[in-house]
Amino acid sequence: MSGIVAETGIPVAGQETIAPPRALRLLRPLQLSGPFVIALLVGAVVLFASGRDAIGTYWLLAQQSLGGTTEIANTLVAATPILLTGLATAVAFRSGIFNVGVEGSLYVGAFAAAWAGFTLKGLAGPLLIVVAVLLAAAAGALWALVPGVLRARWRVDEVVTTLMLNYVAILLTSWLVNYYFLAPDIANSMSPMIAKQARLGSLLPPSQLSIAFVVALLVTGLYAYFFSRTRIGYELRMTGLNPRFARAVGINLGGAVLIAFAISGFLGGVAGGFQILGVNYRFIDHFSPGYGFTGIAVALLGRGHPIGIVLAALFFGALSSGGAMIQLFSDIPLDLINILQGTVMIFAVIELSRLPFVKRWLRHA
Repeated sequence: MSGIVAETGIPVAGQETIAPPRALRLLRPLQLSGPFVIALLVGAVVLFASGRDAIGTYWLLAQQSLGGTTEIANTLVAATPILLTGLATAVAFRSGIFNVGVEGSLYVGAFAAAWAGFTLKGLAGPLLIVVAVLLAAAAGALWALVPGVLRARWRVDEVVTTLMLNYVAILLTSWLVNYYFLAPDIANSMSPMIAKQARLGSLLPPSQLSIAFVVALLVTGLYAYFFSRTRIGYELRMTGLNPRFARAVGINLGGAVLIAFAISGFLGGVAGGFQILGVNYRFIDHFSPGYGFTGIAVALLGRGHPIGIVLAALFFGALSSGGAMIQLFSDIPLDLINILQGTVMIFAVIELSRLPFVKRWLRHA
């Protein structure tokens, strides 16, 4: 069989020797932790070359992201949209689709939630929140269906269409907020504030940790159940693993593509909606630092496994939360965080089992 086994992330193509089970059990945690360790080593080299204390910097980063209740809460807040976009991307990846357009779904979902929040003010709090989230999810799903239809009907490369539609979504929402929904007497490009009853309450004041993180964890559980226990999830997995076999056993490949895109966009829209309702409280032009693109790294690092995706999202959340704070207490530039994130993304896509010295170890393990 050609390709990569989705459940393990271990290549089994062509002439390669399949490693014994014991070696596979050892390789999987190494594959997950390897990019993090390499990223920290690269960051340490950069810090040393610039005359800074690497150990002290990492200790400060750990303190600002995990050093107390408030710090942990802030990390979870930062991890929430990343976790949802990571799940959105993982759904597409496991279905054999390389969707890089979750950022676009996040933007249109965020705008839909903001519009509901500042327009439907007559609705009661819980109802308004539900309506806003559903509108965000629907907007994200509909946006993702555009490249889905192009791929399913005309086999247009989804990498190109989803990437380009990200820019369309960002510019479209920018145009809407600047020309039609601009809040008065504000210099920056922002929509009006959403109604107070639409805002998600804090679970741990004074942080902005809300029920959004709990929902993200529940979605992770549903993701695991969907791919392991449902017929549609099984069909999507088979489509991702071997499209020819899937077609031979009667799976509608076009329908599977549309379902995967719809679910992926749905989750991206929910991520944007929760960011508005729980953190920003209004739509802000270019508000995302790249949640959708970070979700790609999260999905790759997690190897499609729900626990791996959660851990990867927490790692990036800690980098985002702690990195923003260390600038206030030291002369460490935020560019260090970008270096760490970029290094993790680069090594996340490297299959360790393809490296020569790892192959030799697998054969003799």
